[in-house]
Amino acid sequence: MDQTLFNDKRTVLTLDAGGTNFVFSAQRAGKEIVEPVRKPSYGEDLERCIASMKEGFREIQQNLKDQAVAISFAFPGPADYPHGIIGDLANLPGFQGGVPLGPILEEAFQLPVFINNDGDLFTYGEALGGFLPEINRMLEEKANPRRYQNLVGLTLGTGFGAGIYTNGQLMIGDNSVVAEVWLLSTRHSPDRSAEEAVSIRSVIRNYAKYTGDANMQDLTPKDIFDIADGRQAGSREAALNAYKEMGKHLGDAMANLITLTDGVIVLGGGITGAARYFMPSAMKTLNGHFEFPEENPEIRLIQKAYYLDDEKDQKAFIEKSGREISIPGTGRSVYYDDQPKTAVGISRLGASRAISLGAYALAVNRLNG
Repeated sequence: MDQTLFNDKRTVLTLDAGGTNFVFSAQRAGKEIVEPVRKPSYGEDLERCIASMKEGFREIQQNLKDQAVAISFAFPGPADYPHGIIGDLANLPGFQGGVPLGPILEEAFQLPVFINNDGDLFTYGEALGGFLPEINRMLEEKANPRRYQNLVGLTLGTGFGAGIYTNGQLMIGDNSVVAEVWLLSTRHSPDRSAEEAVSIRSVIRNYAKYTGDANMQDLTPKDIFDIADGRQAGSREAALNAYKEMGKHLGDAMANLITLTDGVIVLGGGITGAARYFMPSAMKTLNGHFEFPEENPEIRLIQKAYYLDDEKDQKAFIEKSGREISIPGTGRSVYYDDQPKTAVGISRLGASRAISLGAYALAVNRLNG
């Protein structure tokens, strides 16, 4: 865990930007320090939307004992995040043609403004104060010399988002569109985007398919979860199969990401509440094989993948598995572990908390230069 970040006494204004509401807050030392303020987003009216944003930040300022040093928050894309310019948005249709939101707020508050997307900031928060330091702490406690420096964060909900953190840096990309995983293709459904196979609507669509009743698409994700849990009338078998199919696609998308980053993966977002129904399928895909060639199918991943929310998998992952190899003629030895390992787990912080922490860290690190 980045103790420097959690001992920083500077205050940063933050925002959780939804399509319907904006929730404003402030953080110091990686913790929320005021009661959040909620304002309507007025997403179809740009002028009212920005006025609501200014009003929310001003209310938070009035509740602070110390002056804020920056504003930092997640906002939907497409966007030129380094320059604070927001492109054409579906959920906030008032934003069209390029809106210099960062410069507008900088002018209004005379503070630096930092904006990024929720997938990136979720990953950043988990890398600095969540999943990544937790893994390394567990390894240290077991005297396991392995340490992990690379993390992919995935958000599962209405959409499918991601961020990539590698060796102390959050990847941004040349066009502010790094880790747009929703546009990945999985081998199970190469004719559709990964988001269409790994999202709330995919679970609903899968359930309707397995029941053979198109009207089932009127159900909510909560309905299908309750059916899978046996707490609501419906086809439990169809609900379980719906999650299983989603897990298969998620596993293939994660395999692509692990192949490229050689990192570990943390999952956040609303669908993770149903992880027990889709993660077995996802892990089976990660540790599975390609179907070709039939006589000797190739492994899907070089790394063996472990699910850290499973007690057996967690134990196997953190235990020291390598050995000391002698260096001829020296009397010394070196540690060698010939089994590459990766891990997948559910966020302990929760997506909202991780995003806020990521936003705070982004501001502090940018201010530090």
